[in-house]
Amino acid sequence: MTQATPSQRTYPWTTTMGDRELTFRLMEPSDRDAILKFARALPTEDLMFLRSDITQEKTVDSWIGYIKSGRTLTLMSEAEGKIAGYASIHTNDALWTRHIGELRVLVSVDYRGIGLGKRLTNEAFAIAKDMGLKKITAQMTTSQRGARQVFEHLGFRPEALLADHAMTKDGRTHDLLLMSYDVAGFHDAAASA
Repeated sequence: MTQATPSQRTYPWTTTMGDRELTFRLMEPSDRDAILKFARALPTEDLMFLRSDITQEKTVDSWIGYIKSGRTLTLMSEAEGKIAGYASIHTNDALWTRHIGELRVLVSVDYRGIGLGKRLTNEAFAIAKDMGLKKITAQMTTSQRGARQVFEHLGFRPEALLADHAMTKDGRTHDLLLMSYDVAGFHDAAASA
């Protein structure tokens, strides 16, 4: 079944990246168990600084609730019946931040290095622009240098540094970096890629 997003983009569609065939589609409530399986297979360091623990059923249930309410839109990529990665745009109900979305991207270890994270991010930018969002933010700790480099390469710029704002399970604190991207300046490279 083909779905149209609020952005007028149509899913699902399939492409080849590297030597792998990937299908891009929107996350649905029926993806609950697949998301849990995807999350539970991730390395501990990938899960350490996520905004919520997506290995937990109640967290994924909340995520699905946000999708149903329209507060979150998640684009997934699948290969061989498994989730290879996702990009989510999260918005909130505050009237004064209705023009801002938070981007969260995560790619399975098995699908890194083929450009999947960038492709998911480009698709998310195009969706955000079509949704009327003006700004996309991303958060990471300052120790996540690789993530910062990826986002800077995509055009994100540092906007704020919050000292000791993130805490690991063992109680160690880390500085949190808030980066942002002006969606209005985005040119839809995803459509031509």
